[in-house]
Amino acid sequence: MEIQGIIYEIFNKQQITDSFAKREFVIKYAENPDYPEHIKMEFIQDKCDLLDSYDIGQEVVVQLNVKGRKWTDPQGVDKYFNTLQAWKISSVANSIPGVPQEQAAQAGEISEGIIDDLPF
Repeated sequence: MEIQGIIYEIFNKQQITDSFAKREFVIKYAENPDYPEHIKMEFIQDKCDLLDSYDIGQEVVVQLNVKGRKWTDPQGVDKYFNTLQAWKISSVANSIPGVPQEQAAQAGEISEGIIDDLPF
């Protein structure tokens, strides 16, 4: 799944256990500009550092997975939790409208190679 928006807030990395870390952030998503949504997502483990090169106010495209899990509390009541787990982020300035991010990156690499080959 992919979402485009403006970074609204970036939180510090949280070391939940010795072997698990997460870093949450909020994207202001404005499919309808009159009613923007503030969507909290997270990066986990080694992906937490991906946010280091981004700033609040920067427009980005985020690839993410929707995760869900069931937990039964001590009283036997089932509870459900959802998580938006991001795995890739890129600046909109580096994207080509209407072209998937991976193809846009490949197009950029190709065009850079062509420009480098010019004799002037």
